[in-house]
Amino acid sequence: MFKPRSSTTSALGDLRLLSQARHHSPSAFLGPHAVKGATVVRAFLPHAQAAWLDSKRTPMVRTPGSALFEAPLARDGAYELIWSDREGRELRHADPYGFPPELSLEELAAFKRGEHRRAQRLLGAHLRERAGVSGTRFAVWAPNAERVSVVGDFNRWDGRCHPMDVRGDSGVWELFVPGVGLGALYKFEIRNRDSGEVLLRADPFARESERPSESASRVAASGHAWDDAKWLRDRPDWRNAPMAIYEVHAGSWRRHADGRFYSYRELAESLVPYVRELGFTHLELMPVTEHPFDASWGYQTTGYFAPTARFGTPDDFRYLIDRCHQAGLGVILDWVPGHFPRDEHALVRFDGTALYEHADPRRGLHPDWGTLVFNFGRDEVRSFLISSAVYWLEEFHLDGLRVDAVASMLYLDYGRKDGEWLPNIHGGKENLEAIVFLQALNSATHGECPGTFTVAEESTAWPSVTRPDWVGGLGFSMKWNMGWMHDTLAYLHEDPIHRRYHHERLTFGLLYAFSENFVLPFSHDEVVHGKGSLAARMPGDRWQRFANLRLLFAYLFTYPGKKLLFMGDEFGMPGEWSHDGQLPWDLLEVPEHAKLRGLVCDLARLYKQEDALHIHDFDAEGFEWIDCHDVTQSTISYLRHGARQDVLVVLNFTPVARHGYRLGVQRAGRYVELLNSDAATYGGSNVGNLGGVSAEEVPWMGRPHSLTLTLPPLGALLLRVPGDA
Repeated sequence: MFKPRSSTTSALGDLRLLSQARHHSPSAFLGPHAVKGATVVRAFLPHAQAAWLDSKRTPMVRTPGSALFEAPLARDGAYELIWSDREGRELRHADPYGFPPELSLEELAAFKRGEHRRAQRLLGAHLRERAGVSGTRFAVWAPNAERVSVVGDFNRWDGRCHPMDVRGDSGVWELFVPGVGLGALYKFEIRNRDSGEVLLRADPFARESERPSESASRVAASGHAWDDAKWLRDRPDWRNAPMAIYEVHAGSWRRHADGRFYSYRELAESLVPYVRELGFTHLELMPVTEHPFDASWGYQTTGYFAPTARFGTPDDFRYLIDRCHQAGLGVILDWVPGHFPRDEHALVRFDGTALYEHADPRRGLHPDWGTLVFNFGRDEVRSFLISSAVYWLEEFHLDGLRVDAVASMLYLDYGRKDGEWLPNIHGGKENLEAIVFLQALNSATHGECPGTFTVAEESTAWPSVTRPDWVGGLGFSMKWNMGWMHDTLAYLHEDPIHRRYHHERLTFGLLYAFSENFVLPFSHDEVVHGKGSLAARMPGDRWQRFANLRLLFAYLFTYPGKKLLFMGDEFGMPGEWSHDGQLPWDLLEVPEHAKLRGLVCDLARLYKQEDALHIHDFDAEGFEWIDCHDVTQSTISYLRHGARQDVLVVLNFTPVARHGYRLGVQRAGRYVELLNSDAATYGGSNVGNLGGVSAEEVPWMGRPHSLTLTLPPLGALLLRVPGDA
């Protein structure tokens, strides 16, 4: 605790500032001070009727007409304040202003320079024990504040009780509050220095929050004992390992009969075995960062360090991740650094000025979403966002982050009309500050969290998204292949009789398939906003719709790139997804839906089992066209090359069975049928090749051998190429 400090300030001036809740350095006046050779303790206690000092109960003298109490202290070191309130209750606690500041000026300078990668260790609320006294250290960045107080259920939400001290020129305010413990609710009350406006804000660095629609922050600490050391030690290399991602909205995957959400722990007991049974390798969670509005699906984040309280505590979330890892599932979190909502309790004009966002709406306002854009050029904002990314990967053992809406960050004119945006310093539309931020983000996550990855949802042709920054890239591990997804769905939406006129939608993607490290996404965005479900977008009668879906999924699992499928698509959800209820699980009692799910399970199993289908997902050497020119019959065929054996894929996009279909191959021997999407077990018509076919010594297509195949209608064949086992 503090030794006595010299008292050089004007008592009346300080008292006036405290009474008006305007003091920016209260410890310069409150706490122990040397006055005329003696030590005097000053305490400002707005709710006290009387006060005493320490166990000797030395009476403290009130300054008339104020809440200031003073008493001499006979010794240095720890002491307590004892006071009674208007209801006659007696309270006892150590003096917050008897403790010196803790935060390192060096670390605060790193935060201010935009170089701090774990700023949550400085800012926010942290349980501490100091000189044998338990409490919580609070810290918040508010550089344009005249005064900041921490308020909560421990001080009647009164900003006069615990004003904080500003730390030099860092813009960070700090105070240790004895007696405030785990679970305490709090916010920061901020008075802007220019306008005098008083604001009440949740903690941007809060690690736990109240359950929406309430918005207070909560003092948090983890007691979870992790049991995933083996997973972290042996975590698969995302480059060459299979990656089949099951995308989930935690609030609507499954619900209780009364409509209540499943908790994180209930999801661990039900979702984890389900995804494991499907054969997927990764679970991707739509944002579970805290957010105020259910219908935003989490993409309008207010808590960049807090899992949403809708489903439980942060330790409950840790339990879910732990169980995933123990079951052999990686976990990816959707993370939203591009924009934030305008909810008054959160980041908007945090200290009365545009702090986290751009002040100019031509830079700071997202017209499409009504949200605010982060000021990526501000150093402290970079520290905030990069620390958030590292925090989720480290603290919750996540395997990857899928970074939302990257395109909106890269282009200054994104979603804006002429006159609604400002060009960069070179007159262009590229957001140079966002580019620097994204490069720094990927450098930090890859450097600080080895084995993890980042995935960009980037919907344009921006070059080198997944290439290192030293060659001008953004440094992401992977990128969503939105072009392939749109072309594929547009092609399959066509009536099969017309598909011959759109064949290039199947073949164009291979021109750029290896320009980036791609994920092939059939995500939630494809089953909302009037687009219909995947099943509803397939043409034809009921049988053809299911056949088209089977063909689509076979194409997904055999095309170069990692795989992503949104929940419910695996069993042919007929309607659009709604966040207001659970998936239509009763459909699994209908044979066609159950059999479609069975196909997805088998495709995922083969994708993992056959190295040809995954080890060269990002390399041109892993793919070879057999025939991409059969426009008339709407078929394509290609090889996926593996380290041990290759897999031949033949896809027929018409409802006409093709008998005697000849295909040139390089190797002699028997080609074993690994999967036929038209098999009766998947709901098909059982047209096929009786388990395989042998190559004939008939040259074809410039190859020394050929196969004579029967292609099932709207069907996919996967054949293992003869070779070394």
